[in-house]
Amino acid sequence: MPTIVFASPKGGAGKSTSANLLATSLAHRGAAVTVIDADPNRPLAKWAKRAGRPENLTVIEQTKESSIIQAIEDAERQTPFVIVDLEGTASQMATFAVSRADLVVIPCKGSQLDAVEAAAAVVMVADCERMVQRPIPCAVLITQTSPAIQTKSLAAIEEQLTGRGVRLFGTRLHERDAFRAIFAFGGTLRSLTAAQARNLPAAIENADAFAAEVVKMLEAAPVQAQAVA
Repeated sequence: MPTIVFASPKGGAGKSTSANLLATSLAHRGAAVTVIDADPNRPLAKWAKRAGRPENLTVIEQTKESSIIQAIEDAERQTPFVIVDLEGTASQMATFAVSRADLVVIPCKGSQLDAVEAAAAVVMVADCERMVQRPIPCAVLITQTSPAIQTKSLAAIEEQLTGRGVRLFGTRLHERDAFRAIFAFGGTLRSLTAAQARNLPAAIENADAFAAEVVKMLEAAPVQAQAVA
């Protein structure tokens, strides 16, 4: 069963938000999903305790480096999709989790500092590939962008990353009120009301496009592609 790990050496890049959006979009499609919240701040575990979590989405808490691989293996036996949200820092736990991944998503804001950290995460994935002696697909997800404006600095950062051989998601997760609202009110984008967040249809479309791209990457990956259909 596919395991998708969200990793970033830098906090504040939108890691927990993008993990939540992927998990809830997959759950809306009818897939059973287990989310492993390995962030000490517990953003997803706190969200899951609010009303509105889909019944086919389970969130478990995990903080021990020594048992993260066992937690992933247990979850893989329970649900078709496993999503791991790591702490926003480089750690041994990140290495262990990435070693079990079928896809690593590296969220990155459109800044030079974040791009440097994203490139470092790509190197970490490559190191894990050598350790486990198998390919571990990864891609950088640009987050918190404007849906209306393409800045020259962002274009330069994307060109810099692709020039270094880094794969980018075609979808960007924009800066949206609805993405913050799900943590404030609980539930999913589809359960929010217009009074709780603006422009919900655009937010849903953005999140679903990201989830569809993740599924397409998993289908193209050499490992466990048959579990994604």
